[in-house]
Amino acid sequence: MSTTEAQDTTKSETTPVGEDSAVKSRKDRPTGSTHFGDADWDEERPDEIGDATWGEVAKACCVHDAKEWGKIFVGACGALFFLYFFLFALELLGNSAKVLGGCRAGGLLSDETNPVAGLVIGELATALIQSSSTTTSIIVSLVGAEAISVNTGIYLVMGANIGTSVTNTIVSMGQMADGAQLERAFAGATVHDIFNLLSVAILFPLEVISHYLYHLTNAMLPDSVGDGEKWEGPIKKIVSPFAGRVLKANKDVIKDIATGKVDSCDAYYPALCLDGIEDYKHCASKCDKDAGEEVGVDCGRVGLITCDKNTGCPAFFQNGANLHDDSISGGVCLVLSLFLLIVCLMGLVNVLQRGLAGMSTRIIYKATNVNGLIGIVIGAAITILVQSSSITTSVLTPFVGLGVIQLEQMLPLTLGANIGTTITGLLAAMVSDNVDALQVALCHLFFNISGIVIWYPIPIMRRIPLRGARALGRATRRSRLVPPIYIIVVFFVIPLLLLGLSSLFMQKTVGFTVLGSFLVIGVVLGIARFIWWWKKQEGLQKCLACLDRRTDMNNTMKTLPEDMQFLKSKVSLLAEHTGLPEDEEAGDAQKGSDGTADDVAAENEEVAGGDKNE
Repeated sequence: MSTTEAQDTTKSETTPVGEDSAVKSRKDRPTGSTHFGDADWDEERPDEIGDATWGEVAKACCVHDAKEWGKIFVGACGALFFLYFFLFALELLGNSAKVLGGCRAGGLLSDETNPVAGLVIGELATALIQSSSTTTSIIVSLVGAEAISVNTGIYLVMGANIGTSVTNTIVSMGQMADGAQLERAFAGATVHDIFNLLSVAILFPLEVISHYLYHLTNAMLPDSVGDGEKWEGPIKKIVSPFAGRVLKANKDVIKDIATGKVDSCDAYYPALCLDGIEDYKHCASKCDKDAGEEVGVDCGRVGLITCDKNTGCPAFFQNGANLHDDSISGGVCLVLSLFLLIVCLMGLVNVLQRGLAGMSTRIIYKATNVNGLIGIVIGAAITILVQSSSITTSVLTPFVGLGVIQLEQMLPLTLGANIGTTITGLLAAMVSDNVDALQVALCHLFFNISGIVIWYPIPIMRRIPLRGARALGRATRRSRLVPPIYIIVVFFVIPLLLLGLSSLFMQKTVGFTVLGSFLVIGVVLGIARFIWWWKKQEGLQKCLACLDRRTDMNNTMKTLPEDMQFLKSKVSLLAEHTGLPEDEEAGDAQKGSDGTADDVAAENEEVAGGDKNE
């Protein structure tokens, strides 16, 4: 780096925001360096970003006057405020999803299935309850209770790995107001999806054919597993109590339905509190059936919404509530959580933008450009602390949208999140005394490690998920409908289609098997035809052209009032130039139209009279 560039950079990093406001483009700087907030900041490619020294990073971070430190303190407090409520909204979103989808998720997980159905059920259950940690814990518990086999549990955790990435994809839609931010955020979110899908595409058929995960983990199992303690991360301890005062989901309902202890959620209703007192002791304490205790006499009963020992019953808990009442409460909280999520996301992005304004991209890139292996370790550590890969990736997604974290750095962080989320399953296995439960938890761990080994170390393989994510990000430039359509198709439509096809083969009748075979052949041929059209018949170009037409039409409709006013002003100028008053033109036009109408009417009468004479 030249001395001139160093001086320019140092000045920009030490100058308070606003004093260099006249320069808003790298084209106006002698060195051509780009600063955060420049008008052409989005045009800079990662390979164009210069290298900075750690001394420059330290100076930009730590060398400020008293006024700047005051602004930094206020900004940090604002960022922590929005971050806390962002995490609170994510926790509330998860609780709401468990209340709304808990019964369905428990029913999905309850049966022995074929490999394809197991994969799809794991994905759907995780997408419904918005938590792979909960899904894997339930799967491990099911295997420990011998409700499902180890092989089925392996396919279920593979599906859970796909379903967990739906949350940060939803979060990326919160940056729809800015096209450039949405492109980066959606790419940062979907790189997680694509990696998980690619890993399943390779390892799922390999497991079906060879059972390599089963044999690998079986060789590692001890003779027995001692009882362990449930561990709760520090972030959960900070956020969960507040969220629990609003809505607390009863995870036992999902487990009991999945293990077959009850047939449906109706067994938990109506909710009942002893003496009408709404607290944990009178509502949620469990009956000791061995001691002859009865519901309604010695203990209460709760449904999908439960109470907490420390915080009591949440605001949306209702004594005497039925399943419909709890579902309505879950739906209301879901809407509230999504609204709060978007508001906090916008606030967090705004605070970060103000804090980073004027910062050189070289400094930002140097500070966030860590080694891939270190990134994986960081992602795993954060996920272990928050006990949720969804929270980790959802918090990082806005930073990708802002451009603070490059897509190349987001990938190893999400891979680390995949590793970190397996700790929950391992802890659940430690609580069980069944080695099969530990085997499924280990399969989850080695499935993610295998995916990393395949797709990350080799650069040519690593570029596949990165290019796919960038392509999806660029598609949002053409239409803002891409993210919601992507979520619906990838996480719900395709899985439900696969589940429907696999269910035909589970009927074990000749008719359904033949029908399923023909449908599978039809689907395969349809996919092949689509690929041919997409690649060989310019299908991609046609789709892009269609999206461009829709974008142009929307832009035209937005500017139509202004364009009409512009045309009217030009017509007025033309009328003044010709000397013909506008009213007179309008009168002549009206007169001409009336005359034309009279002529047409006369001709019609003549024709009608001629026909009558004939």
